[in-house]
Amino acid sequence: MVTCKQFLQELNAYLDDTVDPETKQHWQAHVDECPNCFVIVDTTKKTLQVYKGIEPQTLPDDVRTRLWQALEKKMAAKKQPQV
Repeated sequence: MVTCKQFLQELNAYLDDTVDPETKQHWQAHVDECPNCFVIVDTTKKTLQVYKGIEPQTLPDDVRTRLWQALEKKMAAKKQPQV
């Protein structure tokens, strides 16, 4: 029997359908019996469909620059020793 934790660790493989048919069958049986995992799968599938339907947008140069600066600042802060 598949546990929720096991299933959720392999959720991407399940959604991408990159597992063997026997494993997929076991996971599907779990989803059919587990309302929590069913909701997670259903919500994730719907979210992916929405995002796949959105056209990519280009960031304005000033926004891109500010974003990179913020990311670099955050990365530098993580490299600082914690006191």
